[in-house]
Amino acid sequence: MSASLVTVAYIGATILFILSLGGLSNPETSRRGNLYGMIGMTIAVLATVLGPRVTAAGIPWIIGAMVAGGGIGLYLARTVQMTQMPELVAFMHSLVGLAAVVVGYASYVDPTSTLNITSAEKAIHEMEVYIGVLIGAVTLSGSVIAFGKLSGKIGGKPLLLPARHWLNLLGLLVVIWFGREFLHAETVAQGMTPLIVMTVIALLFGIHMVMAIGGADMPVVVSMLNSYSGWAAAATGFMLSNDLLIVIGALVGSSGAILSYIMCQAMNRNFISVIAGGFGGGAPAKAASGDAAAPVGEVVPISASETAELLRDAKSVVIVPGYGMAVAQAQHTVNEITKFLRDKGVNVRFGIHPVAGRMPGHMNVLLAEAKVPYDIVMEMDEINDDFPATDVAMVIGANDIVNPAAQEDPSSPIAGMPVLEVWKAKTSIVMKRSMASGYAGVDNPLFYKENNRMLFGDAKKMLDEVLVALKT
Repeated sequence: MSASLVTVAYIGATILFILSLGGLSNPETSRRGNLYGMIGMTIAVLATVLGPRVTAAGIPWIIGAMVAGGGIGLYLARTVQMTQMPELVAFMHSLVGLAAVVVGYASYVDPTSTLNITSAEKAIHEMEVYIGVLIGAVTLSGSVIAFGKLSGKIGGKPLLLPARHWLNLLGLLVVIWFGREFLHAETVAQGMTPLIVMTVIALLFGIHMVMAIGGADMPVVVSMLNSYSGWAAAATGFMLSNDLLIVIGALVGSSGAILSYIMCQAMNRNFISVIAGGFGGGAPAKAASGDAAAPVGEVVPISASETAELLRDAKSVVIVPGYGMAVAQAQHTVNEITKFLRDKGVNVRFGIHPVAGRMPGHMNVLLAEAKVPYDIVMEMDEINDDFPATDVAMVIGANDIVNPAAQEDPSSPIAGMPVLEVWKAKTSIVMKRSMASGYAGVDNPLFYKENNRMLFGDAKKMLDEVLVALKT
């Protein structure tokens, strides 16, 4: 394939990737968006492999790598549960970071990479290598820690080292100083020492950064690492002089950054405070003038049959899913209950908080898998004003995103965070295994409100009982 034909193929792939992002912005067009992305990536890979820069001797190695990688991807797609999607996404981000690091080192030691170029071009190439390895190493280690936190292998409580911000600043200054040494190295051997030192510092920074971020901010971390992986891919494109990889990386990096901003807005947090860490997974914070007010009142339990009676008599129902629904894999039962109630004329809708679950869009994916109609799945801003006219608000395994302390208690750690106002419904029903606090480690006064009922137990088991009671 000629170089000009490769360029045309890359332009076509770029257009398909842009259409893919556009399609993924809406549940109804997401399948088409995925299809555009797959076609674009197929064109990109074929154009690269068949292009003039790949020799015949290298094709068998590439095919072997594609078969191995494709086989692993197919296996994961078939075996990973929907509840494990957040940690799978984090793991995939780590592979992008690893690729950037490996390509950076390979590009630096490759004697042909600086052949027949000027000293200025050589300096630019080395700067691309240094920055690419830096971003890739931070993405690699940060994503591995995020995987551990999301999978439960590492606790959600933030690890806050003494003078951690000064440690980060010191690490940055050392990276800058070794960058200068790297650019002034006369040989590859001389440049390897500052490159290796920088890589170690970047890996440690990635670990430190994500370890300091609490469990409540993990959805933001996932989108942030998505952005990092995009910039790592763009840096790899610069190192390889591959225009398409630069464009793809920029698309992923910028879209991930925008998503991180949206997630921060949904939590009333700013990006710097998330990176600074410390929120979520620990004990509730204290107010400046004393302890935050503890929830008071009496918890009123409810049975599955009583829940079914409330749902049967309701005219309007809003269901708020959370991570507990994902853990119990109760989305299919939720869909059966929804269909039964809608057939009886009940107006059933879903309220989705932007940070529900462990990654952006987690609840939307689960409901789509269960074949819940897209048109009844509403975002927080679309549904919040309707709670006063709602007969039953049913919360399935969510906690922090329905916490009234965000509005009622200025001393609460989540004060000001936009939440779903389920307590304004005529009756709210919260499904939980126990009275334990949510992922943010903050007590929830909703449980003690007069119009709230607690349905304790495994979400799948209790919803099955509710469905049986509805049908009988």
